[in-house]
Parts: sequence; structure tokens; C-alpha cells
Amino acid sequence: MGDRIFLSSPHMSDEGYEIQYIKEAFDTNWIAPLGENVNEFENELAAKVGSKAAAALSSGTAAIHLALRAAGVGEGDIVFCPTLTFSATANPIIYQNAIPVFIDSDYETWNMCPKALEEAFEKYPEVKAVIVVHLYGLSANMDKIMEICKKHNVAVIEDAAESLGTYYKGQHTGTFGDYGIFSFNGNKIITTSGGGMLVSNNEEKIAKARFWATQSRDQARHYQHSELGFNYRMSNVVAGIGRGQLKVLDKRVEKKNYILEFYKRELGELEGVEFMPSNEWDEPNYWLSSMTLSGKVRPIDVMEALEKENIESRPVWKPMHMQPFFEKYDFVGTNVSEKLFENGVCLPSDTKMTDADLERVVKIVKGLWLK
Repeated sequence: MGDRIFLSSPHMSDEGYEIQYIKEAFDTNWIAPLGENVNEFENELAAKVGSKAAAALSSGTAAIHLALRAAGVGEGDIVFCPTLTFSATANPIIYQNAIPVFIDSDYETWNMCPKALEEAFEKYPEVKAVIVVHLYGLSANMDKIMEICKKHNVAVIEDAAESLGTYYKGQHTGTFGDYGIFSFNGNKIITTSGGGMLVSNNEEKIAKARFWATQSRDQARHYQHSELGFNYRMSNVVAGIGRGQLKVLDKRVEKKNYILEFYKRELGELEGVEFMPSNEWDEPNYWLSSMTLSGKVRPIDVMEALEKENIESRPVWKPMHMQPFFEKYDFVGTNVSEKLFENGVCLPSDTKMTDADLERVVKIVKGLWLK
């Protein structure tokens, strides 16, 4: 059995950018939340994606939560959410005592289906917000989705946790809606070990989010709180890691694209194999190289064969409307998301993988078709 090959693990820069910023935090004794690294990480990330303002937070989940609060979502409000996503997209809706309605995917993007979204608005005209996800680094069809949402005058929150570095028609994902969120969890394309960012062109709303994220502490000599607050701010040490990682984002996107093209070249002709979609308006970061299988070889066969050789892989996300906690909430669609879950598998996409690692993966996968 060879060395472990991970699905997507942290990858620090060869240049040691992260250590430089961490050392600076230690040298100045700014190791708690707030400090120059936090301020500059916000500025640098906002500049990178083309947004006016950003708030560095403890997680992408926290960013979605504060985006929902900024959008005025409260008890009993309806929020549309893609069903094919990680639970972190949907959980903050429940934090706000709001009601999620799950929207199906389409095969064109694997993301929110505009047709299903229209049907959902017909069924639930009083909607407070729509959360859009860019799954596995593939952008949703933002022109159609934004057109629909603007027609219904509803706030749009982009969950771009998996798509930092992805462009839709030349514009960064996460910057089309009223609010965008990014994640720097350990498995993301760049990481701070854990953390997230909320971005918006509404600078007042970002300032408010920062206020909420620091326990809503009023400007007073004593500790005074006029609103509910949260402990959501990013630490200055963690932000230093993020500043260093941001310098190598373009390299990571390049490698992720290389990995997918390698798999497509080596596995694309196998019977029943179809890779994640590609659209002319989309420049994905291909965070996880994913494929669907429709022949004799099933996703579980691939995952078990790889695991026997110490190689990590994963099913496509199980839709939210199929989850025990969320199954009581409504779902609008034709079960495209269920088919993607049943037939999909995410292959190892670690940016530290060598060609030898990739060859090891494809040899094992190809072997399943020879049995």
C-alpha cells in the first residue's frame, strides 16, 4: 500500500508566505482576534474578487449566518436554498428560525436550476432571500438566477465556499449577489485552517456584520450590548495564514484544472463515465474533480477500490431534502440532484499530487472496467 493520497488537504506555499505573516503577529503580540493581518486579509481578499468590503470571520457558516441577518431574515421567513450542497449552507437558515425550501439542480451546471427556482417563486411568492451555491467550483447560471431574483426583489446570498478563484463571464463568483461568502476550511482551495469571509458592495452592511461578529459590543466605556452578538471574528494568526495563501491562489486553481484534465484524458473514454459539466461562460477552479457513472461500475466500486489502496475519495453531496434533519421541508424540482448523488463520485484532487499519484489513481479506476 502506497502513501496516503488525500481528497483535498491543506497546501502551504513553498515560499513560506504564511510563516512570515504569522511571525509578524507573534512579534507584535497580536495573536488574538483583530490586528493588521485581519484588516489586510479583508482588504486583499476584497480587492482580489472585486468587492468593496469584506469581513473576516471564524467560518464560512458564520458568514452565511450574518448574511442572512443582514438581509433581514428572521423567524418564519422563507429562504430558497439549493438541495445539492453541504449542510453548512442550510444550517444558518435554521439558526434564524427561518424556513428553508430546497431547490433542485440542473445537469448543465450541477447547481440551482433556474426553472425550478421560478416554480418555487410561484409556490412561495413571499421569499426573504435566495442562497445560491457554486458547487465544486462550478458557477451557477448567474444571469438567469439574478434575473429571476431581481424580478421578485429578493436578496441573493452566494455561497462561494467551494469556488474562490472561479469566474462567471469574467467576474468572480461571490460578487453577483447582495452578499458573497468564502470558506478557508482545511480542504478548500486555500485555507487558514478554519475561517471564512463575508463580502459585499454594501459597506454599511459589512460594518454591521463586523459589529455582530464581535458580540455586538456598543461604543461605551463599560461593556454594553443593545443587540444579540456572536463570537465570529477571525484571529490575527489565522488571517496571516490567509494572506500568505491568497498569494498562491492562482497556482492552486491552475493545478486543480490540471488534475481534472488529467482525469478526463485518462478516464473520459471509459463506458458510462461523464465528468462535471463545462460551460463557455464558466472558468471554474475545479475544487474537486467529479464524475458520474452510468454503466456497470458504480461509485461505491470506485471509492472502495481506492480506499483499499489508501486513497481518499467521496460521494457527491447527499441532497438536503434527503437528509433526516431537513426532509420535513419542501423540495421543488425533478430529482436531478438525487441522480447526481446516486451516480456521482469525487476523485482525489489534492494540489500536492504528483503525476505519479495521478497515474496511481487512474490505474486503479481503469482496472474496474477490466474485471
